[in-house]
Amino acid sequence: MSNKSNEFVIAIYVDNQFGVLTRVTSMFTRRGFNIDALTVGETESPEYSRITISLSGDGYAREQLINQMKKLFNVKKVEVLEDNASIKRELMLIKIYNKPENRADIHFAVDAYRAKVVDYTTDGMCIEVTGDPTKIDAFVELMKPFGIIEICRTGIVALERGTTSLLSK
Repeated sequence: MSNKSNEFVIAIYVDNQFGVLTRVTSMFTRRGFNIDALTVGETESPEYSRITISLSGDGYAREQLINQMKKLFNVKKVEVLEDNASIKRELMLIKIYNKPENRADIHFAVDAYRAKVVDYTTDGMCIEVTGDPTKIDAFVELMKPFGIIEICRTGIVALERGTTSLLSK
């Protein structure tokens, strides 16, 4: 993401129905927001899905977007997840070149970042990293000198800390 001060994460509970994701994301397009990351999945209740969207924008535009989002028919709850009151995680698979002269350094980094080698060949390896998005970014920077072949990131998933849930508010 580009401007750290304007970044925010929104959690949205919606009916688990065909077409709802399209209606939600089109609201962002109409308001001129670029979605940095989007994850969606079924919740603890199969009739609902939870959409987590990471994006950037100023405070006024953010409030307008949230107010408009709450008016959508299939949207049950919308909440901005504040950094100090939520847990955010991301998953990344990164494929890098596996050269004999770099193996020890790569394995040291894997251990230091609590990552996991999930595929290993004589000329390449795939590493799984989970954690805060800043940790993922730092791991990518660390791997660049070894030669990155490919990266796939899930986007942020997030929950509020404690026992409250989005729907219980």
